[in-house]
Amino acid sequence: MNVAIVGCGQIGHKRQTALGDSNRLVIAADNLLSRAEALVAKSPGAVATDDWLCAATHPEVDVVIVSTTNDWLTPVTLAAVKAGKHVLVEKPAARCAEELREVSVEVNHHRVCVWVGFNHRYHPAFQEARKMVDSGALGPLMFVRGRYGHGGRLGYEQEWRANPEISGGGELLDQGVHLIDLASWFLGRFKDVIGYVQTYFWDMPVEDNGFLLLRTERGQAAWLHASCTEWKNLFCFEIYGKEGKLQIDGLGGSYGDERLTFYKVLPQMGPPETTVWEFPGGDLSWQREFAAFAELIRSGVFTAQSLENAAATLEIVRSLYRDGLAIAPTQLSDEQTLKL
Repeated sequence: MNVAIVGCGQIGHKRQTALGDSNRLVIAADNLLSRAEALVAKSPGAVATDDWLCAATHPEVDVVIVSTTNDWLTPVTLAAVKAGKHVLVEKPAARCAEELREVSVEVNHHRVCVWVGFNHRYHPAFQEARKMVDSGALGPLMFVRGRYGHGGRLGYEQEWRANPEISGGGELLDQGVHLIDLASWFLGRFKDVIGYVQTYFWDMPVEDNGFLLLRTERGQAAWLHASCTEWKNLFCFEIYGKEGKLQIDGLGGSYGDERLTFYKVLPQMGPPETTVWEFPGGDLSWQREFAAFAELIRSGVFTAQSLENAAATLEIVRSLYRDGLAIAPTQLSDEQTLKL
């Protein structure tokens, strides 16, 4: 397929690498032309531009990859869909669910595929975990628990992610949506949302920590924490069933080697039978996700499921921002604390 990339930062480069040999980059756009030029330098024949609309509607393009800041994710996606292009848009796909409504209408009208880039589903540990859950190895699922965090960097509070007009929110909307997406992938849609967001360390108007407790209609729970005050980068996701537990640690790079551990409950209980799989090497989730997206297009299955999942995730974030961001923590007396 012929591809356009709009947004040529770090994620744009990852998406370009993921195209492989069977897809061709035609055009790349960025508001800084030098960044677009640096990206197309690796793709002979591709052209660079600072006109995103030209890239999103280019007549030779089949697929548009949108890897901009959050405020431009929806406008670029919408323009591409109206031009009849398939779109892979980076998570969270919008600053809020409301921004996706017109996109959903146009997707149905133009019969194109819009895929939201939650690439964590395509890490090998999660792919294996999905197979094991589907095989019944864990028995009925009870709950999941997830932690995801980094420690920021000097000047982090001055970056675009700290500007709510651009980002739409803080750490919950940045890394937290990955945790929500993964939890819903295993447990399904969530009915109840409880949580709290707070800015503890960084001097910025968005949160640096988000805490969530989500519950499905069947009472299954997801206990999630996203943080940018995690001074040593961390990723840990646990899936609990009645007959065992799966634990995924690391995502490669600064998060540590990816590892999947299966703890199988024995009939006599006690220490579980433990099996560990290691997944060293580079992060291939980007390639695997794009391959799945491309196969969906080739098969002619133009579904809006990915967009609907993203909207449901953004609704959870919105409810936390509405109910949690402006609420100061209740100060309990020593007597009240003891009673609790």
